Amino acid sequence: MKNSYLEYLKSKLDERDYRNLAAIENERLQAFIANAIELCEPEAVWVSTDSAEDIEYTRQMAIRLGEERPLEIPGHTIHFDGMEDQGRDRKVTKYLVPQGETLSKALNQMEREEGLAEVKGFLKGAMKGRTMIVRFLTLGPNNSPFSIPCLECTDSFYVSHSLNLLYRPGYEEFKRLSPRAQFFSILHSCGKLNERMVSVESAKKRIYIDYLTDTVYSINTQYAGNTVGLKKLALRLTIRRADQEGWLAEHMFLMGVRGKGGRKTYFAGAFPSACGKTSTAMLPGETILGDDIAYFRITNGRCMAANAERGIFGIIQNVNAHDDPIIWDVLHTPGEVVFSNVLVKDKKPYWLGMKTEIPTSGENFSGSWYKGKKDKRGAEIPPAHKNARYCLSLKALKNCDPELDNPSGVELAGIMYGGRDTKAYLPCQQGFSWEHGIIAYGASLETETTFAIIGKEGVPEINLMSIQDFVSIPLGKYIQNNLEFGKRLESPPKVFGVNYFLKDKDGRFVNDLRDKHIWVKWMELRVHGGAGAIKTPTGYIPKYEDLKRLFKEVLAKDYREEEYVKQFTLRIPENLAKIGRIVEFYRREVTDAPDILFKTLQEQKQTLEEARARYGDYVSPAVLA
Repeated sequence: MKNSYLEYLKSKLDERDYRNLAAIENERLQAFIANAIELCEPEAVWVSTDSAEDIEYTRQMAIRLGEERPLEIPGHTIHFDGMEDQGRDRKVTKYLVPQGETLSKALNQMEREEGLAEVKGFLKGAMKGRTMIVRFLTLGPNNSPFSIPCLECTDSFYVSHSLNLLYRPGYEEFKRLSPRAQFFSILHSCGKLNERMVSVESAKKRIYIDYLTDTVYSINTQYAGNTVGLKKLALRLTIRRADQEGWLAEHMFLMGVRGKGGRKTYFAGAFPSACGKTSTAMLPGETILGDDIAYFRITNGRCMAANAERGIFGIIQNVNAHDDPIIWDVLHTPGEVVFSNVLVKDKKPYWLGMKTEIPTSGENFSGSWYKGKKDKRGAEIPPAHKNARYCLSLKALKNCDPELDNPSGVELAGIMYGGRDTKAYLPCQQGFSWEHGIIAYGASLETETTFAIIGKEGVPEINLMSIQDFVSIPLGKYIQNNLEFGKRLESPPKVFGVNYFLKDKDGRFVNDLRDKHIWVKWMELRVHGGAGAIKTPTGYIPKYEDLKRLFKEVLAKDYREEEYVKQFTLRIPENLAKIGRIVEFYRREVTDAPDILFKTLQEQKQTLEEARARYGDYVSPAVLA
């Protein structure tokens, strides 16, 4: 029979939508959409192209249906997620693993056929009375070695609107590739909604990743991290593709750091949510290329990097005029911005940590809100959620890097890994080599859990390279891939470890919020041989003289030597305890961890013990200089 999928689609779509879909000659794509329609039973199907009219239609429909509501500033809207849908939900996000296969024990997984039956059971008829929106998008710049075409079918115009802001349009890319398009596919439904257009069946929330078919299923949720399939959900699929093809997909920002003589040097950085990732990528005077997901490829022996996205879905807590002037400006200027889960009063948004007075009543994720309102467990509901977000296009930012859409990417000179560690790691240090940095700072990244993940906050846990939740191959193999990638480079990027959350014995942070700019400027100098360093058992650390000069030049601040000593005193007991936890994790959870990981950590443990025998538990940087 001649393409039965097209025949089926012709019976379900109007002439305009059928024509747009038939223009893409890809039977697998047509099969996915046909099967999604048959499963979800939408009342109508709308196929979006890259046209300005279709992009605007999505935005208008999100407002018309009440999934978003206009705010006072033109172009700004508010979306609310449900009380039980305020972050990435680890418990119900699972890899569907075929019988006979297994992933690392640290990864959430279930048998594939069982998972497919469950999630398709929830999706059956889920779109009755609603419109299925068919979206074509691209991860990475279009027509580029970094490009990955993606298809998402959803019944949420809010999700579709978010896709407009976060990703590059892909309809024309699909037409260009047609039968050759090897794409990721996502099927999402909000499920049952209440009068506020909020998903209400949180007990039936499921986010399942079928890596056998490069497909993501999402049901009974609206939170963008669970529904905008091109974000962390597709990252899981990208990691598998990168593993097969010999490149890297990373949970990292990309930024351009300015240096002497007008030079600009590109850095990537991996930080778990709420650990300083976006604020580092948005440092004043520097440029931002991306704040979340980066792809690394090798071109002529050089490490080239590109942003998988073109927008920001950022945590809004603590964004204020003093610390985040560029984002603050966009959040108070006409243009497309989608706020989620903030407090709204008189069509104005308010969030935690904005450093202005917050009303004592209004509307938030809980519905009508007043100060003192409690949830069903008796806990007081804050005016805005700690994981409230803003969504906008990177090009709305005045510091957006002009190379954002360069199909060749940009050359990467440095990588930084940062977590939330109050006890052990120094504010900034450089690895002895690519291998040492990847293991000691990346694979050993330990952080306290934050509000961006549903569950208990403040629990120390290993978060390998800030990507552990998303790794869809054995974790040991992922580490080995990073190590091997560096060996294939003529001059691999320098690797740094940073920690903005170190505290003194009285529980006070030893870093000011703005100090991170100094660490980044020091890294830029290290890449170009413009600053010295002191060798410690855990890495190279800055010299006081270099930091003193940088504090004066960048922040117009006098940097005292006693501050330097407090920040860079090596805490040997805490570092030894950390190594113990890391080794235990890999012994217990990662059966394929490479031998070099244990060898490197053992060597670091030995040098720390030797330093303790010679200098004591706490070693001033002056002693090691």
